[in-house]
Amino acid sequence: MIVSYSTKELDLLARIMRAEAQTEGELGMLMVGNVVVNRVIANCYTFKNITNLEQAIYQPNQFVGTSSSLFYGAPTTTEKNLAKRILDGEYYYPATHALWFYAPPQSNPNCSSTWYNQALAGKYKNHCFYRPQPGECPQIY
Repeated sequence: MIVSYSTKELDLLARIMRAEAQTEGELGMLMVGNVVVNRVIANCYTFKNITNLEQAIYQPNQFVGTSSSLFYGAPTTTEKNLAKRILDGEYYYPATHALWFYAPPQSNPNCSSTWYNQALAGKYKNHCFYRPQPGECPQIY
């Protein structure tokens, strides 16, 4: 287990993974889970006071999925199993060390090389993932 969590937090993680990346399939949802967990582990940037999954998911102005109808409603068994896999330590590139992601508009689907001064780690389907330099957030490396 990477971070401690309650049953409620497992459900929250499964729901945010669904809300942010359902159209990206299971692998895309797993990558979103990586970013959430990395934010709990990281002790840098705006994540210094984030100590659990609930705080990471509900941190203001971070995950647009919290306002999506997909976020509400109980997660499926499959979604909970995906979240559990992340909490058990599975990581997927390019989200391995990522703290941020976004989906660029369809009118310009390319990822920018940096986002909020952070380096592009890579793209998976419609999501661009960004990571800090190892020295800036050593906890996630």
